[in-house]
Amino acid sequence: MKRIISIMLAAVLILSVFSGCAAKTEKENENAKLSVVATIFPIYDWVKNVAGEDIHIDLTILLNNGADLHNYQPTADDIIKISTCDVFIYVGGESDKWVEDTLESAQNKNMKVVNLMDVLGDSAKEEELVEGMQGEEEEEEKGEEGPEYDEHIWLSLNNAEKCVDAVAKTFAEVDEEDASSFYANAKTYNDSLVSLDVKYGEAVKNAKNKTLLFGDRFPFRYLTDDYGLKYYAAFVGCSAESEASFETISFLSGKVDELNLKYVMTIDGSDKKIANTIIQNTKSKNQKILTLDSMQSVSETSIKNGTTYLSVMESNLAVLQEALS
Repeated sequence: MKRIISIMLAAVLILSVFSGCAAKTEKENENAKLSVVATIFPIYDWVKNVAGEDIHIDLTILLNNGADLHNYQPTADDIIKISTCDVFIYVGGESDKWVEDTLESAQNKNMKVVNLMDVLGDSAKEEELVEGMQGEEEEEEKGEEGPEYDEHIWLSLNNAEKCVDAVAKTFAEVDEEDASSFYANAKTYNDSLVSLDVKYGEAVKNAKNKTLLFGDRFPFRYLTDDYGLKYYAAFVGCSAESEASFETISFLSGKVDELNLKYVMTIDGSDKKIANTIIQNTKSKNQKILTLDSMQSVSETSIKNGTTYLSVMESNLAVLQEALS
């Protein structure tokens, strides 16, 4: 991978020179104070809020066409953007293994790099196989080598606050002149996160049911742990599996009956096949399907239409309230 990335970077730079358009340095937009590259949508939206409207930055999101974090690989253009930016921010989980080689080939040696899993430190959680969940041979082998951490850190509002603070601190180090603005913007935004966190807590506190059942992958461990919710699911959050075994379907259907659940959950992008099969194997066969948005593949169109991290988490709260009713 390292060799491939180095070759891609060299090729693009050579083509730029021969075309008479030499690769630009840190900022494609010369009026921008900072050039920032964010891998996924939640990071992109946090950066926008920390920068605010008064400080112009050149901001790039890499996964902007609905691509999934788990199977993303950088293009030559992506590598150039990362190579020349001032600040690069990424999750730092298993899906970001490509980052290390990309950074080794970076042109800008003064680049600030923010690994959000490192920011969380001990708050990062290992993936877990709960009762009834279908494992994978590959995952079990990784478990023998050492723990694999759940990379869906953005689905916790508490984690989001820590990440926003880390973004503000990094920006302040690169642009000392605007440091006070970055910190003020971060505080204002974090106040909104805290307010929404309180609403989540109240919703769970007032709920009669405190268990979610997913006929799908489960990337919401950080969220459920934040509020003391219990969960069952077909697969872990990063699973590549798409077909559930008879044993998994049977167990989850039995849990729906046992707990008298009215809803079976899925995540965004699901074909709902497993959820429907679970429902068809319950006694009443009349449960409804609800979807929580994991923000793993947000399209550029959605962003342009006004989708924000907060708006998605607010929508998820409404879904959660219905699921726990």
